[in-house]
Amino acid sequence: MAIDKHAVLLSEDEWLSSLYPNQIASFEAYIKFSPQLKPLVKKHVQNLLSIGTVVVMDFPGNTQQQRKWLLDIASEVNASHQLIFLNLNNEQCLPQIAQRRTEQPERAAFNTEGVFIQVTSFFEAPEASEGLNILEFSEKE
Repeated sequence: MAIDKHAVLLSEDEWLSSLYPNQIASFEAYIKFSPQLKPLVKKHVQNLLSIGTVVVMDFPGNTQQQRKWLLDIASEVNASHQLIFLNLNNEQCLPQIAQRRTEQPERAAFNTEGVFIQVTSFFEAPEASEGLNILEFSEKE
């Protein structure tokens, strides 16, 4: 997507692994370190958006609170936004998690079925009432 849109791609996973190498091995560690990125990322993205740069953020939007943070980044600088919602069930996601463990062995300790199930237990589907421009993709079995 970033290539197609000639955009800057920012990945939370990459930032976390660069800033906190070998420290994100559990969901609890993620919960500890992820919020520390948010102020820096927000300012950085807003600076990029303010000069007209298109930004693709590979950051979680699993909850209304996470999506509000993402929406605030754009709305505070009057930038347009779009939320890509991959409306997939666990059976569709788990093979992708397994593939990611193979392709990115440094993430194998964190990208487990157990962590996936734990994370998805907090999932709240996005709703139009959140003020988001939602583009939904679903894959029928």
